[in-house]
Amino acid sequence: MLKRSLAIGLSLILTFGMVGCAKKTTTTTTTTTPAVTETKKMHIGIVTGTVSQGEDELRGAEAMIAKYGDAASGGMIKHVTYPDNFMAEQETTIAQITGLADDEDMKVIVVNQAIPGTVAAFKQIREKRPDILLLANSSQEDTAMIEAASDLVVDPDNVNRGYLMILAAKKMGAKTFVHISFPRHMSIELLSLRRNIMEQACKDLGLKFVFETAPDPMSDVGVPGAQQFILEKMPAWVAKYGKDTAFFCTNDAQTEPLLKRVAELGAIFVEPDLPSPIMGYPGAFGIDLKAEAGNWPAILKKVEETVVAKGGSGRMGTWAFSYGYTATEGLVEYGKNVAEGTMTKGNLADVIKAFGAYTPGAEWNGSLYLDRVSGKEIPNHVMVYQDTYVFGKGYLGNSKEVVPAKYKAIK
Repeated sequence: MLKRSLAIGLSLILTFGMVGCAKKTTTTTTTTTPAVTETKKMHIGIVTGTVSQGEDELRGAEAMIAKYGDAASGGMIKHVTYPDNFMAEQETTIAQITGLADDEDMKVIVVNQAIPGTVAAFKQIREKRPDILLLANSSQEDTAMIEAASDLVVDPDNVNRGYLMILAAKKMGAKTFVHISFPRHMSIELLSLRRNIMEQACKDLGLKFVFETAPDPMSDVGVPGAQQFILEKMPAWVAKYGKDTAFFCTNDAQTEPLLKRVAELGAIFVEPDLPSPIMGYPGAFGIDLKAEAGNWPAILKKVEETVVAKGGSGRMGTWAFSYGYTATEGLVEYGKNVAEGTMTKGNLADVIKAFGAYTPGAEWNGSLYLDRVSGKEIPNHVMVYQDTYVFGKGYLGNSKEVVPAKYKAIK
């Protein structure tokens, strides 16, 4: 599925700084956080994983509860989590999502990440509650199916990032790029496509591409076994490929042990699969961020100080604002405003405005998803990416780079 640039008017640029695949970017503005809103007329459901699978989405839900109140206490937000072993417990996942629709005041449901089972749950909700706005982030199911089941799908722009992460690795001094994943993730269309683009980008930019297989955390070894595998294999991989190797894994739970070993062994890490200063870094470096919770500039500063002190200056990066955290906030904000009638369903400008409100100072770029079979742009599927921030160095300027057209034709 090809993806063509999204031309966004000046009004969009001013609200969020996203454009199509052009070089235009801008800076978002800070919005005032209102006091907790109490309402009995509208509830918003948020579905995330637990801390063990990736805490950013969950922390974003907590931020929305702090902002708009818990539905159980007269506020707006109802938050539930799906099981860690969601592949083996899809019935539980579906039940958690569909259960939110039993609340007669439920008007919006946000699923972040949209793991397997989300499509089935959304279809069930559509049958009995067509009034509920269904929003999905970072889907792990068939692209056409999640688009058909959802009012809006948002993903990190894995097509453009397939090229840009390799470019970033080269800027950071990498000679080799190691992509670590497993069959379940490689069956996800956007992840498989990104992997293929990465391999071609390595050829074009003069890096060696290597694919390494790791255990799936959803397999019998579980999350602990999958993490232990990374800890044990990294010394051999660095010895084999050299310190000027950028390592990347597609699983959130494996990011922490990967970062730990990258720092210890002096290798390179561009950014997580779902980039964030708190994706893997706090656990890998023992950083306590309780005092900075929700303050992303302060979080970035504290993480950067620790990473630099551990020798990772210029060798490790992320996004300044958490993608998973921001997606929870942005989708809740968008859904709330659509339900209240202050934003319009299907209006891209409103989607962009809702996301941009939570990332002051960040530079973004992106486009609509283009179906590779039909050649048609999908209006309810938005792809975004943020500039890479390298600790000890600053922004790389990747949001301003023009991705060569050839990468949009890779399958």
